[in-house]
Amino acid sequence: MTQHERQPGLSACFRHPERDTGIHCTRCERPICPDCMIDAAVGYQCPECVRQGAAENAATQPRTIAGGRLRTDTRLVTLCLIGVNLAVFVGLKASEYLGSGEFGLIRDFAMLGYAWAPGSPELIGAATGEWYRLLTSAFMHQAVFHIAFNMFALWFLGPNLEAALGRGRFLALYLISALAGSTASFALAAQNQFSLGASGAVFGLFGALAVLLRKLRYDMRPVLVLLAVNLVITFLPGLNIAWQAHLGGLVAGAAIAYGMVHAPRRNRTAYQVGVCAVVLLVLVGVCVARTLQLTS
Repeated sequence: MTQHERQPGLSACFRHPERDTGIHCTRCERPICPDCMIDAAVGYQCPECVRQGAAENAATQPRTIAGGRLRTDTRLVTLCLIGVNLAVFVGLKASEYLGSGEFGLIRDFAMLGYAWAPGSPELIGAATGEWYRLLTSAFMHQAVFHIAFNMFALWFLGPNLEAALGRGRFLALYLISALAGSTASFALAAQNQFSLGASGAVFGLFGALAVLLRKLRYDMRPVLVLLAVNLVITFLPGLNIAWQAHLGGLVAGAAIAYGMVHAPRRNRTAYQVGVCAVVLLVLVGVCVARTLQLTS
């Protein structure tokens, strides 16, 4: 049947002109054929109106200051990160107890720039292409006090930032801060020095919280005092703390948080992704430069 032979009382589907229909979209009132009909609360809607409605709902949905979705549970990602750190710690201790050697796992996955493997003629480290160490080292802890301090700090800082940024943005902040801490250790520490722990990521959260409080015009003194105390502890002699990771995470966390909370509302997500990408590109550039320096 052609358009000129249409049955009385029927219209042409606005998306398929060759099809007759007696159904109209309840929102825009345009005729729609069975292939274009989508169930609505009342009647049917066309695909365009359904997409437009979804976009309007997303635009009007309450958002965090950084554009993330508001959640009733603001501790989920924080708890997952704590769980991963604890699981790795238990794995390290179990490996030691079973006799397979805790140090073997540290040798293979902790942050190390470029060195001979203990008891082996093999060269190991990030400069040999083992760049995964930049991330795996951030989930490894040797001593009970070390993981206890970092997980307490993560529990103290995490839920507030997770609530303010949203889950995805908070996770990106944590992981990139961890990478920044490892990158700073790679670039500034001795090439044969092992380092491990979530301290770089935690200091990234400190930097992010300071930026967030500044944006919200809250009293920053408690956080600044706590941060100052931790920085003093970082540089105390005899504690053997990787200060490079702390400073690297702090700077990266502050930079990412600034980009997230100051992003323009228009194209906010794209802007935030761009900020994270720029920080990652800087980290890659530093790693490549350090690798060339060590291996040339």
